Amino acid sequence: MIEGIDITHILIVSTCMFFIGVYGFLVRRNLITILMATELILNAVSINFVVLNKFLYPNVLQGYMFSVFIIAIAAAEAAVAIAIIINVYRRYRTINVENVHEMKY
Repeated sequence: MIEGIDITHILIVSTCMFFIGVYGFLVRRNLITILMATELILNAVSINFVVLNKFLYPNVLQGYMFSVFIIAIAAAEAAVAIAIIINVYRRYRTINVENVHEMKY
């Protein structure tokens, strides 16, 4: 237990975050909200790595290192995705996924 919080509570919150992110990724039509849903999925996975490392292998830092790696990848992914979204908006004046059939080379 981490100061009165059981592992099941943390895993339930992380699972809810993951499935909210999957729902947002599949349902939303705006590229910004899809990007935020992807970030939510990555954060849920990062929480799982840290919690399971803390409870299963408390003397090893592998879960924390994976979490730091996920945070670095998420930051790079967000920077590249926002740059692409800005270029798509400048060209097509929309960032909705519904109009993807109109976006041709």
